[in-house]
Amino acid sequence: MSTAAPAAIRWYHACRVEDIPPWCGVAALIAGRQIALIREGEGEDIHALGNFDPFSRAFVISRGIVGDLGGIPVVASPVYKQHFRLSDGVCVEDAQVSLPVYAVRIEHGDVLVQLSH
Repeated sequence: MSTAAPAAIRWYHACRVEDIPPWCGVAALIAGRQIALIREGEGEDIHALGNFDPFSRAFVISRGIVGDLGGIPVVASPVYKQHFRLSDGVCVEDAQVSLPVYAVRIEHGDVLVQLSH
């Protein structure tokens, strides 16, 4: 029987929706983690992914190109151009590689990201 305490889950304020231009990303440092916040379109459809690109080994995902491949929303790393699905962080070119994905909710125009510790 494990005596470890369950991970604490908390929502963190990241920014306002309007701080993220449509079809772009921004980086946020939340609880010591670099998070890429990607805005899909003009509305409030925001995705939170790890900002670390495992191929280039740099924190650059937030600077990637946002679009779609065959109707699947993705962000392309600005370094080597691998595409990561916004829904689950999986790399389109290599499904063995993925980015962490975090839950997002919008409250009164504020972007909140859920992290566990």
